[in-house]
Amino acid sequence: MATRHQVRQSVVSLLYAKEMGSEMEQFSNEYLEEKKIRNDQKNFTIALYNGILDNLNSIDTLLNNYLGKWKLDQIGSVERQILRLGAYEMRYSDIDLAIAINEAVILANELSSESSIKLINGVLDAIAKELK
Repeated sequence: MATRHQVRQSVVSLLYAKEMGSEMEQFSNEYLEEKKIRNDQKNFTIALYNGILDNLNSIDTLLNNYLGKWKLDQIGSVERQILRLGAYEMRYSDIDLAIAINEAVILANELSSESSIKLINGVLDAIAKELK
């Protein structure tokens, strides 16, 4: 059974694949099966993924407000997807804000660079301060 962290990794991968132009229905089913994400965890993955897509404009607007001199389209695609997931969980789910930030930082540590970790942590921490 996949962990919640593995689900989040998969959501970032699916968002990345969509942005790169993959045919999502077939790709997502194959990808989730390959990662052994099934049943409740598959439903959770799909709910996160669709929730982000359904709220993409408001998530991107929120993130752009906190990126300072940068804009979302100026940062790497993986970092963009991690930020979207983190912002979605913080704003649209009942997860504790600190857990959402921590999960995003762990994902950045696994998938990105040191400077990206700092960026992701800083942006999500600033959002958390507003949401408290």
